[in-house]
Amino acid sequence: MRWVEQLTIGRIAIEVTEVGIQKVEFTEEAVGGERNHWTNECLAWLAQYFEGDTTPCDVPLVATGTEFQQKVWQALRTIPYGETRTYEGIAIQIGKPNAYRAVGNANNKNPWMILTPCHRVIGKNGKLVGYRGGLSFKEQLLVHERRHSH
Repeated sequence: MRWVEQLTIGRIAIEVTEVGIQKVEFTEEAVGGERNHWTNECLAWLAQYFEGDTTPCDVPLVATGTEFQQKVWQALRTIPYGETRTYEGIAIQIGKPNAYRAVGNANNKNPWMILTPCHRVIGKNGKLVGYRGGLSFKEQLLVHERRHSH
């Protein structure tokens, strides 16, 4: 099932199965579609997030991707609200210190934008780089989190 919702930051599509969230991504699609319990749970969490709630997402995520990608995505979920990490830092965290480019590729394939906070990963020089949703969305999400993290 796929549902598209207009949020303050833009339009977001949520794909769900009977067991959890399969995908969350920015989209230009029309609002609407099909919803289930997990769609409603995801929308409730997103509403709280955009109100400044710093509670990590606990909505079940349907596992996809390679073993390496899943390790990267799990590491992303450990980045605290309002903080950032580098691609190299994530590579070191998962025990693959030279795999920072592969971490970037896995970050780009993260199926759960915002829920698994790939927007919290920045370049080694502190610059915003590589966000599938667009760097303006990445910047908006980081500014939002910094505003609400103190």
